[in-house]
Amino acid sequence: MIGLILAAGAGRRLRPYTDTLPKALVPVGPEGDEETLTVIDLTLGNFAEVGLTEVAIIVGYRKEAVYARKEALEAKYGVSITLIDNDKAEEWNNAYSLWCGRDSIKHSVILANGDTVHPVSVEKTLLAARGDGKRIILALDTVKQLADEEMKVVVDAEKGVQRITKLMDPADATGEYIGVTLIEGEAADELADALRTTFERDPDLYYEDGYQELVNRDFKIDVAPIGDVQWVEIDNHEDLAKGRRIACQY
Repeated sequence: MIGLILAAGAGRRLRPYTDTLPKALVPVGPEGDEETLTVIDLTLGNFAEVGLTEVAIIVGYRKEAVYARKEALEAKYGVSITLIDNDKAEEWNNAYSLWCGRDSIKHSVILANGDTVHPVSVEKTLLAARGDGKRIILALDTVKQLADEEMKVVVDAEKGVQRITKLMDPADATGEYIGVTLIEGEAADELADALRTTFERDPDLYYEDGYQELVNRDFKIDVAPIGDVQWVEIDNHEDLAKGRRIACQY
């Protein structure tokens, strides 16, 4: 199993940081020492703690900044990093971005969005949920009060995920997908085909729409509730401030 990070996004709402950096390299270190950590740092630290030694990072917007830090990150976290170029990072959404990593998924992966600050307990929860024929397992927050922007999920106890979309009444949702997934290698080809169908239908769609495409094809996607833990998806400066507070705890 390897780690996989989506780090191709621009994060324009985080300017001026993202004038020169991809979203995943925006600093989230503690106040007064913000430059010490990024989301990539935190995620690599999590991956290393659960024993992953190989990581693929999908890069696009300002990718040169990730290339420049590759060797230092490898040395710091004791991992081998492969960088995968997304040639449409500034044109298309992340369904295509994850498709670019389709060969890596064949090794089985823990996928993490490059804008999600979360504790290593999330990776540990996903790994503990493996087995019993599960091929894709989503990390799900069933505690948080949901609103319109969250990636909401409806889960059936027997059939697994039924819906995954932001476009849902929060009251109907089982919980929020936090942007971390365990994907077994045997799911790689079917997921790649679903992602291709998704971005060919509309290049502005999310990879979660690819998950929905799988569900529509009667592919079972499971979930693993993460419990009451602090995490945040960093989309704007308010999220960034929260991310810095959370990162201090880990």
